[in-house]
Amino acid sequence: MQILEQRFLRGPNVHADSPCLLSVVDLEDLYGLSTHDIPGFNDTLLGLLPALGGARLSDGALGGFAQRLAAGTYLGRVIETVTLELQSLAGAPATFGRTRPVNGHPGQFRVVVAYTCEKLAEPAFDLAVDLVTALARGEAFALEPRLEELRGIAGRYAIGTSTAAVLAAAHERGIPTQRITEEANLFLLGWGVRQKRLQATTTGETSFIAVKIASDKQLTKALLKEAGVPVPEGDVVTTVEAAQRVARRLGVPVTLKPLDGNQGKGVTVACATPEDVALAFEFARGFGRRVIVERHVEGRDYRVLVACGRVAAASCRRPAHVLGDGNLTVRQLVEIENANPARGAGHATILTRITLDEHANDMLARQGVDVDSVLPVGVTAELRGNANLSTGGTAEDVTDQLPESTRLLCVRAAAKIGLDVAGIDIVCQDIAQPLAAQRGAVIEVNAAPGIRMHQYPSAGEPRDAGDAIVEGLMGNTDGRIPVIALTGTNGKTTTTLLVAHAARMAGKVTGVTTTEGVFIDGKQVVKGDCTGYWSARTVLGAPEVEVAVLETARGGILKRGLAFDRCDVAIVLNIAADHLGLDGVDTIEDLAQVKAVVAQSASKAVVLNAEDALCVQMARRVKPGAEVLFFSMDPESPVMLKHLEDGGRGAYLQDGAVVLADGHSQQALLRVESMPISFGGLARFNIANALAAAAGLMAANFNHLHIAAGLSTFVSNGRTNPLRTNMFDVRGVTVIVDYAHNPAAYAAMADMARGMLPGQLIGIVTAPGDRRDTDLEQVGRVCGERFDELVVYESQSRGREPGEAVDLILSGAEEVVGISDTLHRELEVGNAIRLGLSLCNPGDVLIFACGSSLQVFIDAIRISDPESAALIAAQTA
Repeated sequence: MQILEQRFLRGPNVHADSPCLLSVVDLEDLYGLSTHDIPGFNDTLLGLLPALGGARLSDGALGGFAQRLAAGTYLGRVIETVTLELQSLAGAPATFGRTRPVNGHPGQFRVVVAYTCEKLAEPAFDLAVDLVTALARGEAFALEPRLEELRGIAGRYAIGTSTAAVLAAAHERGIPTQRITEEANLFLLGWGVRQKRLQATTTGETSFIAVKIASDKQLTKALLKEAGVPVPEGDVVTTVEAAQRVARRLGVPVTLKPLDGNQGKGVTVACATPEDVALAFEFARGFGRRVIVERHVEGRDYRVLVACGRVAAASCRRPAHVLGDGNLTVRQLVEIENANPARGAGHATILTRITLDEHANDMLARQGVDVDSVLPVGVTAELRGNANLSTGGTAEDVTDQLPESTRLLCVRAAAKIGLDVAGIDIVCQDIAQPLAAQRGAVIEVNAAPGIRMHQYPSAGEPRDAGDAIVEGLMGNTDGRIPVIALTGTNGKTTTTLLVAHAARMAGKVTGVTTTEGVFIDGKQVVKGDCTGYWSARTVLGAPEVEVAVLETARGGILKRGLAFDRCDVAIVLNIAADHLGLDGVDTIEDLAQVKAVVAQSASKAVVLNAEDALCVQMARRVKPGAEVLFFSMDPESPVMLKHLEDGGRGAYLQDGAVVLADGHSQQALLRVESMPISFGGLARFNIANALAAAAGLMAANFNHLHIAAGLSTFVSNGRTNPLRTNMFDVRGVTVIVDYAHNPAAYAAMADMARGMLPGQLIGIVTAPGDRRDTDLEQVGRVCGERFDELVVYESQSRGREPGEAVDLILSGAEEVVGISDTLHRELEVGNAIRLGLSLCNPGDVLIFACGSSLQVFIDAIRISDPESAALIAAQTA
């Protein structure tokens, strides 16, 4: 069995709305085997992974996947199910899976499994393949060591509990989130100008200076005292002698802790003798060079969470402890407590495991016991001097007990330090009473406070501290900017740029992705084909972008899925045969399924081509509540007429004008001749693009004036829109350079060119070699019908023999015109361009199609006509 291909579909895709791992597996000699055909396979698999059996049925028989195993299922499906189960056992459960055969490749299957931890998905799938292969061959398999590796991966890349709570609150509010890297708990909340950053409970609004202040406990105390906040008296020392002197001066039990410590590390409380001070000093020095010695404040330990100017939650914290039962030792009681599933290592679980270390031994000794002592029934042994959850403590919610004076004091403390999110540590006898009345004090102010204790208290009412942080950070917005996503077979780049141009004319900073690159506010920041996942993320993550306009191509959807969970407006221009036979897309209906992913992602509106049956069918699959708008070149289109009769909105061409209809009225927006991209009304494909753009802008709430301004001022030339109907004059010959590469595009270009001049129409054409034979032949037939002279050159061969694609195109053309001296074969592109020009006379029109860049054309004619080459270069610079 082999894994032939793997890719992560990180956003909505043709299989699911959630992230998935897609793998292509060749079962090789195991192909055709069913699970009931392999002796012992089912029993061994269920023995290793008993959860696959599911609950027993009423008659005692196995349920769940065990039924499928017993009935007999193919091994590809078993790999899918085992992968999901392994992820669950590792601590990152996922539930969706799908397995389908690869057409034309017996034994190969596309296996799709969802994941919640990307770093875990691949090794889990690899383990599933190894396990299923071994069992199918009757071999023993040591699962546990490999499973432990998966658990390690899941733990290493797990999102912390506090971070997860904030993210859950963001998702509840519909705020998009994105993990910056899998290695760090650093997240982006929102998009563009509305984005905010988050790391645990530290936000992008958290002041660096405030964090530095909070990490210096003595400076914090000085500022709090200045603000009238009660703090314990004390001083900073670097020697044990100095620590003992401060303790004598204070004349009361003292607390020692490292000056810049955190999570309660190195803290010892209630030191009453010089010996206690000395031991505590050495313990604190293990966590920092300088040590604070301060008055020990008697009472219970409380944590108050302040988020963006208000108290969000408060908890009473209790140090790690065990309760005696008269039978078990302290060590045994700790082992039982640590077996609680809620306890784990670090911050990944609700509670943290209790550690029996030197500090715990010292605490026990103070109570006259040790780890091997049996505690009487009801007697408590404290194991920590501090009450932090990170050292095994527990918490009880006391939010409703806080008096107003304490709330105001905590808010003032956070503001004085300068923290937007702060954990205020208070020690007092009773949090329900004002601090001044009981000599209570604020002992610390913490940046990046953990919120586990508030979200999941051991007692009391849970508080949604994560939501409080999100509300303070994001206000009442969902963090989204308007996103307009465009797809289709032909016209995507031009329509994308047209929509973005209109948005910029309306004063919006746009982020744009196209096949030419990524553009921010009209300036190119990335060059190349940028119509996929990563390019869209570049735009959505740009902090200055107010509106995102994203060309979204077939390849990007299939390779990585969408970069957004949803867009506001989706525009689907058309569905025509292209790229068929690739990535499991074998028919035009399959291609429509891929493009429909964009339509289904729209939350507000979907713009569809009323004259394209496959586009029209997508109207039935849009999200509930999303409006459908149609555009049409034919004002009498039955789909458009019915839509308007039903009160729908759209855009159509009537009597040479772009008309916008809102269900109640129709307004002629502008004449098509006033749109530069219409080329005097001859470029009907660009008129269709303009109609789609107008409908999309209307759906995105741009007014008619803004739409008209955008349509009437956008120019498609070699500078603004390379390879999209770029026109040049070469000594009286009108040259059109365009990226046309499929039959529909060639037909549209030729039909436009025929209306321009009375002369001959010459085509220099090709198509990528990865297209099917029938598709290449159809290119030839379309071009043979429409061009007076045809030069076919070699584009990207993509696995074919040199000249093979050219010959297929020519064979298609010969079906139409026969063997003719008007058909020319010239593999090298430069020679083909020069040959095509040599066939032209002034007044003729030449179309050069499917070139990789304008520079290719310029370089080709520079050899024979340097003056014309220089003029074109100047026009496109």
